[in-house]
Amino acid sequence: MIARFAAAAAFVLVPASAGASATRPVVALTASPVRATLVGSARQLIRVANAGAEPVVVDVVPAGFALGPRGRPRVLLVGDAARRAAAWLAIRPSRIALGPGASTNLTLVSKPPRAATPGDHPALVLLTTRASPLAPVAVRMRIGITVVVRVPGRTRHGLALRSLRVRHVAHRRLIELVIANRGNVVEWLRRGRFEVVLLAHGRVIARLQSAARELLPRASGIVQLAYGGDVRGRVTALVVFVPSGRRATTLRRTFRVWL
Repeated sequence: MIARFAAAAAFVLVPASAGASATRPVVALTASPVRATLVGSARQLIRVANAGAEPVVVDVVPAGFALGPRGRPRVLLVGDAARRAAAWLAIRPSRIALGPGASTNLTLVSKPPRAATPGDHPALVLLTTRASPLAPVAVRMRIGITVVVRVPGRTRHGLALRSLRVRHVAHRRLIELVIANRGNVVEWLRRGRFEVVLLAHGRVIARLQSAARELLPRASGIVQLAYGGDVRGRVTALVVFVPSGRRATTLRRTFRVWL
């Protein structure tokens, strides 16, 4: 499940020129795979293709990676913690030139140091096109390949239910559950893995199930669940997490909140 990283990010920095071909955009870069897990010292080929109408020059660099509280991917370029796993990656070549319809392979190599702690360490490989000096409109595109460097050793799962609150947004009531991953592996939380049972005066008024999301090691995230019922006032929220398999115990916690 680690390979199901929800973070492959594509950022078009400037819209394509209006003069682009009707069937092929000016800049269109693709990479495969967009997610990779490398165990210890390992090697992975990444296929990069130019589906655009113009030739491109692409710079390739490793970068740090994180997920925001609500699961939005973030590129981290500074800080020792952000760059730790990125420093374990080498990419060859670091710059490529591709004509329209052309493709090539990059070689991604991981080499964590002996002192690296066991578990999953996330990083990114960023591919950024250079703007052509001859183009009437500067167009650049950046895509990110998410990489998990898995250091062999003892793995530890440790989810914790930290807090729960109700937030009112545009006439909607959103229940926000904060979950902490205290383990050393990426946790893939499938849809419905968390259930929030709302009770008023001992009566069940709603059963809400979480959407799918991922939690990086030693990070916290917010799971949002929308409540569309009519009940208002103080209620009890019973949160239940049922793990897959036999690797962890069921989590339960009760909160008192206002709807």
